[in-house]
Amino acid sequence: MASRSLPRAALALAGIVAAGVLLYFLLFPQGPRTPAVQPGPDFDPGQFVQGRPRLDVPYIASDLRVVDAMLAMAAIRPGDYVLDLGSGDGRILIAAARSNGARGLGVDIDPARIRESNLNARDAGVANRVTFRRQDLFQTPLAEADVVTLYLLPEINLRLRPRILNEMRAGTRVVSHDYDMGDWRWDERRRVDNAMIYMWIVPARVTGAWTLTENGRSQTLALTQEYQTVGGTLDGVRVEQGRLTGDQIRFIVRRGGGRRIYEGRISGTTMAGEGWRAARAP
Repeated sequence: MASRSLPRAALALAGIVAAGVLLYFLLFPQGPRTPAVQPGPDFDPGQFVQGRPRLDVPYIASDLRVVDAMLAMAAIRPGDYVLDLGSGDGRILIAAARSNGARGLGVDIDPARIRESNLNARDAGVANRVTFRRQDLFQTPLAEADVVTLYLLPEINLRLRPRILNEMRAGTRVVSHDYDMGDWRWDERRRVDNAMIYMWIVPARVTGAWTLTENGRSQTLALTQEYQTVGGTLDGVRVEQGRLTGDQIRFIVRRGGGRRIYEGRISGTTMAGEGWRAARAP
């Protein structure tokens, strides 16, 4: 009798398991969902589809050799505030804190990546220096960053470009793994294995009219700008080879058979160099 009841019990158990599996896939046709986390201040329900984050960029981690090269190119110093947009597992920001003494914020829309990043930061002993937050990178303030790191896509870089130029301070650095910024030419580029790394130094904004004073004489300096390239005139004479490197400016003016090289630093509404000074015209 016992030998006959065992197959029936096994069949009954198999039926229960099959019914449970069927019910699971009826309830969760897309598979298991990421456990809920508390939304941050920038939470947007439209960023999620059936409980999963709607990602602008697929998650692919940068190789550690590439991470090292990105941080070296950005010349990160102790105390620099690094902003990693699309931070993934946190490896770029964690390396910046552990190896360079930086602090910073990593943002990602995927809550699973945020949990992983926070665990990685604790394991690396830098949880007191870095923060990871579930947040839309397009809503993330940029003004406080000394360095921004990116591993996104070309179209995402182009959407970020106006904010980088308008919100970030002159001289801050932007480093991108694999993708450039369209017609904003990079200041430095380097290949590491199969990856390409780009860096831009955010230029000061100098377009407009200035009054340049030199040897007691005032002249009208009218400048145009395309990213870090500068043109214009000084009292009607063409400005040549104008270049911005962060808050540093350099240009040449030729007249009277000679040339004058102007090199100086920009600070707000003034710029000054050896023997000359300029202020924005009212």
